[in-house]
Amino acid sequence: MSHSTAAKTGPTLPGLPAPPPGVFLDETQWTVLMALLDAVIPSITANSRVADDMAQRGIADGEFEESAARAQPNAAEPPSTDLIKAYLEDRATARPGFKDAVRRTLGSVPGESLKPLGTALYALSTRPGSLLLTGSITPIHDRPLAAREAVLQAWSASWFGTPRLLFKTFTTLAKAIWLNTDPLLGQLLGFPAVPPGWKPTPPVFGYDFMQFPSADEPAEIETDVIVIGSGCGGGVSAKVLADAGHRVLVVDKGYHFPPAQLPMSQDQGSYHLFENNGVINSVDGSITTVSGSCWGGGGTVNWSVSLQTQGFVRREWAQECGLPFFETGEFQASLDRVCEFMGVVSGEKVKQTHRGRILLEGARKLGWPAEVCPQNSGGKEHWCGHCHLGCGSAEKQGPAVSWLPAAAQKGAKFIEGFTVDRVLWDDSSSGEKRAIGVRGTWASRDASGGVASPIADRTTREVIIRAKKVVVSSGTLNSPLVLMRSGLTNPHIGRNLHLHPVNFVGGFYEEDMKPWEGGIITSVCTNFDNLDGNGHGAKLEATCMLPFAFLTQYPWRSGFDYKLSVLRFRHLAGFISLARDRDTGRVFPDPTTGKPQVDYTISPFDAAHVLEGVLGIAKMLYVTGATEIHAFLPGIEPFIRPPPSAEEKLDAGITDPAFTAWLATVRAVGNSPPYAPYTSAHQMGSCRMSSHAGGGVVDSWGKVWGTEGLFVADASVFPSASGVNPMVTTMAVADWIARGVAKELTEEKQ
Repeated sequence: MSHSTAAKTGPTLPGLPAPPPGVFLDETQWTVLMALLDAVIPSITANSRVADDMAQRGIADGEFEESAARAQPNAAEPPSTDLIKAYLEDRATARPGFKDAVRRTLGSVPGESLKPLGTALYALSTRPGSLLLTGSITPIHDRPLAAREAVLQAWSASWFGTPRLLFKTFTTLAKAIWLNTDPLLGQLLGFPAVPPGWKPTPPVFGYDFMQFPSADEPAEIETDVIVIGSGCGGGVSAKVLADAGHRVLVVDKGYHFPPAQLPMSQDQGSYHLFENNGVINSVDGSITTVSGSCWGGGGTVNWSVSLQTQGFVRREWAQECGLPFFETGEFQASLDRVCEFMGVVSGEKVKQTHRGRILLEGARKLGWPAEVCPQNSGGKEHWCGHCHLGCGSAEKQGPAVSWLPAAAQKGAKFIEGFTVDRVLWDDSSSGEKRAIGVRGTWASRDASGGVASPIADRTTREVIIRAKKVVVSSGTLNSPLVLMRSGLTNPHIGRNLHLHPVNFVGGFYEEDMKPWEGGIITSVCTNFDNLDGNGHGAKLEATCMLPFAFLTQYPWRSGFDYKLSVLRFRHLAGFISLARDRDTGRVFPDPTTGKPQVDYTISPFDAAHVLEGVLGIAKMLYVTGATEIHAFLPGIEPFIRPPPSAEEKLDAGITDPAFTAWLATVRAVGNSPPYAPYTSAHQMGSCRMSSHAGGGVVDSWGKVWGTEGLFVADASVFPSASGVNPMVTTMAVADWIARGVAKELTEEKQ
């Protein structure tokens, strides 16, 4: 597949593969699916006489004009009425790009997980199934659009679980794909595809990835250490080991994209930069996990937050988990060392966004503790809200532009597009298994240097890598799968999974904020850190305000309401309540594809902490003047602030009776899974570090229990949830583990 043409105003995008054939749905199921997605994101026309239309929903002329006037109030250059009309009338399901995106999304879902969806679509196409699920014998795709929309609304309020899950599934799918593919949205919002002032940035480092000619027999290479993964754990490990004079080879199943190709568009970024086309839904559909999967791993797509491990977490790991290292000066030295290397800035050097100021000022007015979030921006201001899709300026000091180039300067070598099948063992060793390398499969780029073409059109080669030490840094979702594929049977592998689950809250303000501009998270409120007295609670942070990343979570009440709310995005500030979860889940391989699957349902204990954070955010929004406050939870209407009357002399603050009544409603309705939408961008603990073999997967040096020469160095070794954005903790732990590996190698060479 050819690359899109480079332009001075935007990056050179890598392109997308052709969508997979729709073998997972038959023609009838596909028709039903499109009918439901039509109802979520409908074509809306200013003609109230189309109430019985199959493809459009009609509204009165007056309602249309009023809606157009409400779109983007106070904007310097509001969109024209004709443009708003075209936006409302657009029928997403009629566009080939929308349909292709649906196929691509469903194609990334494991077959077993698709079966319930297929069953529901088939049932809705029949008279008995439609009667059971909708109360009418008319198959849903044979009903007018307004009737289908009414079914979705009824499902959202159902007392039964299945309709509510169907509502969540279809509305989330439609919103996500529409936000990725709507041709007018960027123009209407004034949303730029790149940060202001974007210009092509030359490569920070010229990677020379190893290549392998096509052949039937495996290629064989030899090194001192192989590091599996190029993310925050792997990047630090590679530099530390290379600095110690050892031969290092870093491999990753992902591919490298230089700054000139970043930030990507949301659809291409989801495919090329993240695991499983952007999202992995848990088995019960209660939480969506987002995980980086490219050269540089999560450090390529994270949000720059560089918080160090808090003292109460370090005490827990040292005293309760029997790992005293975490309270030593050595661990603090590792934390400081990684921050210094990345040029982490804090305090006044971090420019606050509108959302950052809301959080700091709201906390001040409420008497709550809050602080500036340090950033790994190499000493620069880094005013960029697009880093979720890669950093085009290369100011964010992720592994691909910092740790790995530094490792290369000391001789480290690299392979992209390499999937490790399993660790190799020394069959002649007695006692504990000794790792002596890995076996895997390499896939080249295509003839034009791209990675969007099918694997069948590229060179593939089995490769055997012999090594004295193997360091697994594939991330919390993939490191345990490497160990499982290698024959290890420790029951802790893949378990003890922590996710930092979050709920979202949004507030509309009169100001035109351009919420996508500036650092993504520049401040944090810690008032709810310790709700149980044992270090479990919630942090309150701003969140990524790229339209897709935030508006996919925005509550759907009707197609018209949703489309209209999206038009007001410039006035919307988004926040998350992030729990340090006490309770855990597990990750395991899909039996068909081998890809990571997540089995995790937030416990009532942790959900209650998230909810306290949601209420806290709402209070901060109120005291900072939000005109509307939306808790992104099912069954919760927004709080709409009435304009102050001339007689009002005293601001009632959060004691306003209407607001306190709304808070009470939010608390009463709650955020129970699987209906409330939860998201995770932090995965930890699936190869837990422990003080004894029966308590986890690795020892205090990162060595896998029951083995020699095999280590894990990433967030999967956390004894429990870090409670802060985990990048710096991951790097510090990797720094410690890699120094131990380097010392062991040096001693063996003597």
